[in-house]
Amino acid sequence: MKIIIFGANEIGATIVSQFSKENDITVIDNERKKSDIQDKFDVSYVVGSASDIEVLKTANIKDAELFIACTDSDELNIIACLTAKKFCNICTMCFVKKEGYKSSLGYAKDADYNSEFYIDYVIWPEELLTQEIFRIITVAKALDVENFANGRARLLEYKIAGNSVLVNKTVKSCGFPKETLIVGITRGDDLFIPSGETVLQEDDKVIFMGLSHSLDVLAGMFFHEKELVKKVVIIGGGEVGLRLAKNLEALKYKLKIVEKSEARCEFLAEELSNTLVIHGDGTDLELLTEEEIGSADVVVSVTNNDEKNLLCSLMAKQLGVNRVISRVSAAPNASLFEKVGIDVTISMQTAALNEIKSNVCGPNIGILATVEQGKGEVMNILLPQDYEGKKVMDLKLPAKGVIGIIQRRNRVIIPNGATQVLGDDNLIIFTTSENATLIREYFKVK
Repeated sequence: MKIIIFGANEIGATIVSQFSKENDITVIDNERKKSDIQDKFDVSYVVGSASDIEVLKTANIKDAELFIACTDSDELNIIACLTAKKFCNICTMCFVKKEGYKSSLGYAKDADYNSEFYIDYVIWPEELLTQEIFRIITVAKALDVENFANGRARLLEYKIAGNSVLVNKTVKSCGFPKETLIVGITRGDDLFIPSGETVLQEDDKVIFMGLSHSLDVLAGMFFHEKELVKKVVIIGGGEVGLRLAKNLEALKYKLKIVEKSEARCEFLAEELSNTLVIHGDGTDLELLTEEEIGSADVVVSVTNNDEKNLLCSLMAKQLGVNRVISRVSAAPNASLFEKVGIDVTISMQTAALNEIKSNVCGPNIGILATVEQGKGEVMNILLPQDYEGKKVMDLKLPAKGVIGIIQRRNRVIIPNGATQVLGDDNLIIFTTSENATLIREYFKVK
């Protein structure tokens, strides 16, 4: 696929890193950023603005299938997408930072009039990030949470503590509830797909898929017993902090939000009805102690500065908070944060990549989620109507992968080896990112 990316910033570079191996990429931006991209990736580069028709022509826009605008300017991204769409009716993806643009552009796409004046996909990374943090907060002890089949099935990731009854047990001897599957384990820096003989170890991060109620039973048995999240502290009152607080207020959590800007605090106090707004610096240990931040069940640091988020998170851990979630902007920082003891790291880039991947794999194949900073993928594959039925155990996949969920009309099935896979089934498959292409190709030709 030929993809044109307008924006050589951090998000643009992240997109290039994920798609350049299997696609023909052209990046458009100013001369100053050219070497940053071409020194790292084998891609074409056009100097200029994608809002200029001549620049789009130079980038061979007519030969491209996807145009992504991800500069730091909402207005420039919108103009570029509309220009590209008008020029050759290419599929367009537009990154925005303002809620108003997200809603109005979505309305324009669905309108009955002026059908050529729309953008195919509007991506608001702050919203995606907020949704991901919200899901993780609402499931005690979970490192990652993804919902499938309208919430009837889930992916949950947990870390095995040293005192867990699961330590040194084989997967098949653990007695996990029916309709749950272990689909992946991260041990150190390696993500792999286990077998029944795999022995679980302390600090393993274990990924489960299954029916939602069965995973609730599993969590109660092995991970958080009767532990509930009641008190949440948010450090950083920007767009993500505000939206997260609004979502959590609806669930009646006891909330505090710490924000350095006095003017922003006044705005937050007007917008939030049941949240204590604290004017102060999240790196001020004395302030955190006075406000009893250590008594929180979860602390979330979502400022727009990685160094500050790391410092705030480490202070929260020092004060005794069991579960700390931190936002990271630079992808390489995620593993660093986890190595120094931060429980969960969340990245806007990763959330945005999931959204892009779900729409570029083909009409019957999509990416529902990635886990462990892109090391694992959850893909969605719709089998053709004439697919010859086979048992799961008889599928000769070219690489390791686990069919975690089968959606068959109104049914949600957690399969075993004897489960029949039929035409029109929607398969939700977990695999490592390095094996994802092989599995996608397997199902494309079947």
